[in-house]
Amino acid sequence: MDGAEPTGAAGFVPAGAGLVLLRTAAAACTGCDLAGPATRTVFSTGSATARIAMVGEQPGDVEDQAGVPFVGPAGQLLDRALGQAGIDRREVYVTNAVKHFRFSVGSGGRRRIHQTPDTVHVDACKPWLLAELAAVDPVVVVLLGATAGKALLGPTFKVTRSRGRLIPRAGRPDEPAAVHGGWMLATLHPSAVLRADDTGAAFATLVADLRLAELASRGMP
Repeated sequence: MDGAEPTGAAGFVPAGAGLVLLRTAAAACTGCDLAGPATRTVFSTGSATARIAMVGEQPGDVEDQAGVPFVGPAGQLLDRALGQAGIDRREVYVTNAVKHFRFSVGSGGRRRIHQTPDTVHVDACKPWLLAELAAVDPVVVVLLGATAGKALLGPTFKVTRSRGRLIPRAGRPDEPAAVHGGWMLATLHPSAVLRADDTGAAFATLVADLRLAELASRGMP
């Protein structure tokens, strides 16, 4: 897993491209050392005109095999939370800060164990995320967990400090386009909800944050 230093995705990202071209180009990205071990690039799903974009950490084992983000246990929990918040997932844009699955191999040689991406992987993949947000230009970007937060708000980001409040997108140096101005909103990653000591309370927190994102996306924060 520890190959050459990542060179970054910038050279693979077509300038000014829409989602179809971005998705096609991303399939050939080797801008970091995760591209080799992973099965495939897992790019995104959902509406290209979404008012809400959701950014997670990276694909998991199930997503790596399926080629679609948030379809494993965390994705199923996210679907339930979106439903309770009154949000149709088909109208949401869903992606990850890192597009390849980072893992270690278990002692049996078959089980692939999730590893959190390093900062170098997040930075290497960031050009894809910025290009996606420029193409979709959502009103609200929901940051699911610490990795997504650090990708767009910097290395000092902490979920415990920032979750549940609307953060203006406009004027941030890394935000392209942002025609709507709009907001970012940090919340718990669904996998953190699954691991929580009090899953019910954590789930309720996620739903409350998603309800705020829905209101903000309609201009009613």
